[in-house]
Amino acid sequence: MTLQKIDGGIFIQDTTLDKIKNIDAIIFDCDGVLIDITKSYDLAIKEVTEYFLKEFGITNTSPITSDIIEGFKSTGGFNDEVDITFASILSLVTANRMKTPEKEFLFEVINNADESGIKSVEKHLATLPIDISDVKKKLDYPGPHDTNLLYSVFDQMFYGAELYYKLFKKKSEFSRQGFIENDVAILQKDLITTLKKKFKNKLAIVTGRGRESIRYTLGDLLEEFDLKNSVFLEDEPRDLAKPNPESLIRSIRGLGSSCCLYVGDSMEDYIMAKKATEEGYDTIFCAIFGTSKSPELKQSFFEQKNTPLILQSIDFLPKALNLV
Repeated sequence: MTLQKIDGGIFIQDTTLDKIKNIDAIIFDCDGVLIDITKSYDLAIKEVTEYFLKEFGITNTSPITSDIIEGFKSTGGFNDEVDITFASILSLVTANRMKTPEKEFLFEVINNADESGIKSVEKHLATLPIDISDVKKKLDYPGPHDTNLLYSVFDQMFYGAELYYKLFKKKSEFSRQGFIENDVAILQKDLITTLKKKFKNKLAIVTGRGRESIRYTLGDLLEEFDLKNSVFLEDEPRDLAKPNPESLIRSIRGLGSSCCLYVGDSMEDYIMAKKATEEGYDTIFCAIFGTSKSPELKQSFFEQKNTPLILQSIDFLPKALNLV
């Protein structure tokens, strides 16, 4: 397959050009696609990790950087930011107790991680002669979302006191502004209007994020999507988490789509779309790379995966789909 550069921000496989006319619905991921989270979720991962490291007596540690976050996500098993936080805490406590360079050790863990996510991290750490059972016992992760300590602290820091209370009916222990305030909405009304001329109401969302969390940032724009046939995985059982294709298939069925475009920005999204196709639901994956801290690396990553359609931003969708 040959990747063609159609525009400065559009790269498309030659075999995909003919299939574009068959697309009858678009389903979007949220983070990194509809919303830029580099200063919200990414900072929350860093701050919550440092908070718990202090709980275990570790104060001088290397911060969690964007390349570490991207590294975990590239394995295909870390769509959930709290999973990344948990893996980072376990890894950094282990590195500290082994007295080994932290960042180097984190990438060792990432290189031994896979689609099974935190299970693969725990499996690798279990091979090392270091006891971190006290950390695992205290965090007791994943556990129920509404009672687990790590989930609770992450949610409090991410949402801020007011929104946390609104969502969970609990008082936050932190008074600081929530990291969600740093979300940047990428989606604009003009794009929705253009897409609806072609796809009518066959626009939906399948995301790891919760519905009200997205509403807080996108506001009324969320109502432009078919919410009945959208899936917000934070509000669903954990076993539906990406890259499990069940949520995407549910949305495809609900929309009555025979050829769907799924727009995402992660390895989990890529795998999920591929699995949906393998199960008989024709899905073209469109990768977004412009919201990454290292756009060129993400673009190259998806090129190596022979991704059908690669865009710098969702703003390139109309031109890529021949709508303008």
